[in-house]
Amino acid sequence: MFKTLRDAFRIREVRRRLYFVLFCLIVIRLASQIPVPGVDTDFFKNYFGSNTANDAFTFLNAFTGGGFENFSILALSITPYITGSIIVQLLTIAFPSLEEMTRDGEEGRKKLNNITRWLNVALSIFESVAMCIGFGNELILKMNALNVITVIACLTAGSCFLMWLGEQINDKGVGNGISIVLLINILSRVPQDMITLYENFVKGKTIAKAAVAWVVIFAIILFVTVLTLILNGAERRIPVQYSQKMAGRRLIGGNSSNIPLKVNTGGVIPIIFATSIMSFPGIIIAFIGKTPSGWGGKIIEMLSPSNWFNTANWFPTLGLIIYVLLVVFFAYFYTSITFNPIEVSDNLKKSGGFIPGIRPGKATEDYLNSVLKYIIFIGAVGLIIVCVIPYIFNGFFNADVSFGGTSLIIIVSVILETLTQIESMMMVRNYKGFLAE
Repeated sequence: MFKTLRDAFRIREVRRRLYFVLFCLIVIRLASQIPVPGVDTDFFKNYFGSNTANDAFTFLNAFTGGGFENFSILALSITPYITGSIIVQLLTIAFPSLEEMTRDGEEGRKKLNNITRWLNVALSIFESVAMCIGFGNELILKMNALNVITVIACLTAGSCFLMWLGEQINDKGVGNGISIVLLINILSRVPQDMITLYENFVKGKTIAKAAVAWVVIFAIILFVTVLTLILNGAERRIPVQYSQKMAGRRLIGGNSSNIPLKVNTGGVIPIIFATSIMSFPGIIIAFIGKTPSGWGGKIIEMLSPSNWFNTANWFPTLGLIIYVLLVVFFAYFYTSITFNPIEVSDNLKKSGGFIPGIRPGKATEDYLNSVLKYIIFIGAVGLIIVCVIPYIFNGFFNADVSFGGTSLIIIVSVILETLTQIESMMMVRNYKGFLAE
């Protein structure tokens, strides 16, 4: 990784793009410190400092790099844009016109991007209004129409600004702009998490106990990181053979290739979907301000990952079963959206390709479905292990850190994706062609 970055800075064009990305990241971190006018900036700091903090808001705070806790103009971050992108992908199944846009190349992609942009604006306004209604006088210093409109306008403008900045990184920088914005927000919380771990397990301990604590902490982080790297890079390569055919007087074809099927086909999307669904009842209760009693309250506790693996009360840990089922379900569901075995089978048949030992057409489609069935399950199990290990650590040791498996998967995937793009840019830059001496 470091060798790639060192070589990249030697090329003027790549170096200019990297400096642009760095400038954008500095702007993002500075803007995340600017508070929204007319609000009590200590409200969410006190809220997160209490034991009543909702896991959904903790999740949002981690994705906004603390901007939500400070209630800055970037408090919503790019979460409305991510939600809008997911909604658009889901709608392509229900509406044939949207599905047709995905096949129209560059023109169709631009139309879908415009739809996503407008969804980002609509979702930003909706979330801003929900916060003003839900927290009301506790958040806004003086509850009147002007202050409410100011809060809504600032939060919506901040979300749109990050969306625009992400697109600028796509055009003038390196990597996926939206992913890089999300990456810097998550990384900005890591130092605070390290301080929390130090205060909980190292501060005030003897040298021997402090050393053991650091070894255990870094061993867990290293294990989860290595597992994430393996999960992110693992793939099943299905061999493909192309038949020979005559083109004029030449015999072409006959070469072999493969279809790479990633084990973690859904990426981090199944985790985000499962976490969002489980945290939705808690968000509603946070807005209402009344916690149900009896079995209703116990179910709410089950849906909160912060209550799992609590040695004083094991009952809420049953919510892990719901979490596992949701992750597995969304892993299969999202893969069915992004990968179409029928289309792959038809494309192979049209290009004269076939899987050795498998007949073209329906047999190829059935074979791809059977392979996907197993690797999706393996990928889902890997996702669950990566995400549950931090929950176990937080539950047993009361670590209370925002840095979890979801964040780690995003960090690893974005860094690898960016490095791959840098390497491809360097390869194109250094490629001279067959006519060069």
